[in-house]
Amino acid sequence: MFDKLLEAKQKAEAVKKRLDGLTVTGIAEGGMIKVTANGNKVIQSISFDEEFLKSADKEELEELLTIAVNKALEQAENLNQSEMAALSKDMFGGLSGLFGK
Repeated sequence: MFDKLLEAKQKAEAVKKRLDGLTVTGIAEGGMIKVTANGNKVIQSISFDEEFLKSADKEELEELLTIAVNKALEQAENLNQSEMAALSKDMFGGLSGLFGK
């Protein structure tokens, strides 16, 4: 039993490490604002188009930045859930045979 728990912990750590290396990008206003996050939902970078930045007002910038951040975090969450679901299926998929049909 302890071996199984240790194996599960090691697999979860491997997935977390893999998610650190995967990136997603949230884009607003046709690419004027880009937010990049990793699969663990950590914002890696934010970039603005120079021309847009010169012409945007504070409210527009705040609104579009919020949209881009939320898109990036949503994609990161989806990626995270997908990876964790695959891990769970891998680890616990064989348990269904224990309980019959």
